[in-house]
Order: sequence, then C-alpha cells, then structure tokens
Amino acid sequence: MSNHTMFPAGAVKFGITPTGWVNDDFPDIDIGIPFGQIVSEMALAGFEGCSRGHKYPTDPVVLKHELDMRNLKMSEPWVSTYFTINEMYQSTLENFDREIEFIKQMQSGDLVLAELGGSSHQQPIALVPNAPKFNDDQWKRLADGLNTLGHKANCCGVKMCYHHHMGTGVMTMDEIGRLAELTDPDCVHLCLDTGHLHFAGGNNLEFINLYSDRIKHVHLKNIRQDVMNYSLDNNLSFKEAILRGVFTVPGDPAGCIDFKEILQALADKDFAGWLVVEAEQDPAKATPLLYAQMARKYLREVIGL
Repeated sequence: MSNHTMFPAGAVKFGITPTGWVNDDFPDIDIGIPFGQIVSEMALAGFEGCSRGHKYPTDPVVLKHELDMRNLKMSEPWVSTYFTINEMYQSTLENFDREIEFIKQMQSGDLVLAELGGSSHQQPIALVPNAPKFNDDQWKRLADGLNTLGHKANCCGVKMCYHHHMGTGVMTMDEIGRLAELTDPDCVHLCLDTGHLHFAGGNNLEFINLYSDRIKHVHLKNIRQDVMNYSLDNNLSFKEAILRGVFTVPGDPAGCIDFKEILQALADKDFAGWLVVEAEQDPAKATPLLYAQMARKYLREVIGL
C-alpha cells in the first residue's frame, strides 16, 4: 500500500457536523436519533472530531466525557453574530465570551461564526432575493465587531474563522471580498464552505487562490446541481432546498463538486486544520451513517489519510 498522502502527517484533522442526523436551523428535520447514537456513528464512520449540535449535552464536562469515550474532539462550536442590526452589540460580545470559554473546556476546536443580522436563511421566504445587502455603516459595524472578537480570540489562542453563508449579507464572492478587505487578516480568518460558495455562484478554486493565507477551517459540502438550479429558479427557501436534497457529502456520485481539485489546491497552499464534512440532509431520506461512511471512505481514497 502506498504511503503517499496529499497533506503531511498531522496537518489535517477530519470532522463531521451533526446536520446529517438532525438540523440545527430547523429542529423539526428530525427522525428522533438521540445524541449518543449521533456521536457513536460519527466515530464508527472514522471521524476524529465533530461540531456541536442542539441535541448535545449543554454541560461541557458531560459533553467532553461523551466525546472522549468515542475518541472524538470538538472541531468547532457555531457562533452567530448580530453586529448589523440594532441593540445587539453587547449580547453578541457576551455570547462570544461564553463560546471562547466552551472551547477552552473542550480543549480543542476553532470558532466558526457568521453574521446573521437580517439573514433570510432561517425564514420561510425566498432565500437569495431576501438576503440582506449591507450599507456602508453596517459593513463598518460588522468589520469593527469582527476585529474586536478576532483580537479577543487571538489573545485566548483560538482561531476565529468567518463562514460565508447562503441568505446572509456575506454570501457572494464580492461580499466575501469586501469582508476580507475590511477585517484584520491576523485575527479574522476564513472558513471555506465549498457548498455555500458554489450555491452563491462563487468558485472554490478562485477562493483558495485569493485567500489561502486566511483559510484556517474548511467545510466540505457537496451540491446536487439540479436541485440547486431548481431552488434558485423557483425562489425556494433554504429549508425547502434542504428538504429537496440540495446538499450531500463529498464522495456522493449525485454531487457536482470536484473535491479532488479543491483538496489538492488546499494542499498546494499548505492548508493545515480541520476538514469538516457537512451536509444538511433529511435523515428520513438519507441514512446518516451511510453518508458519513461514504464521505470518510472518499476522503481516505483521495487524501490517503
């Protein structure tokens, strides 16, 4: 067996989010799979880490014990910011402080966050036409807020990675470019989400070329192109697109994203950090363990790890 791997030993860690089992944006996309089964299946599929979900124990001590038993580490908590809407600055800062504390208690993970002020993605409305367009004042508030949080994260030894997201004010390549320009590259890192970028009409290889020095966390999400086109043509909501199966995992032949070239581009730019499989799917239609195994097998074949 060849020992050739795409990334040097120890450079990347493989995680998975619980969104294949149960959805955090839409808790009713749920067939009743309990927390213990979710994390056991993640470990069984061969992952070494996971992000947090709403079914997880809220006590960090209990959660860490459950993850340790299964040899899993925390890859990230998701954190929402609300700098672009009124009277949310203080609560955004307080919530961020709690999440830094959570990472310290987990002894692992990056902080992945996105600005959800005015976001359309959790609403029962057309996803793209209703995504917010920030004015100059909102961009300034967002950039200043993120720089403040990023500096705080740096001081705690935590990597803070901004996640561009469908339905939010930082969704397209132009919007990501503006965010990158306005924020401090030393403390506001980027999380590349391959599926969200493709959905928003962006190009993953271009993103990697432009921002390779700032990408510190990656979500590997695949797209079913026909469902994506239908969702955009018919102005579906984010939830409707998910239920129709817009997202799937790397390695699924139904997906359209070429992960070999994306992973090779990341390797060529010396990416190191978490590679996290994510696919919001309806567990009633897409058996979560099956898709987790499919993704891990594919990554093993492509990366050699």
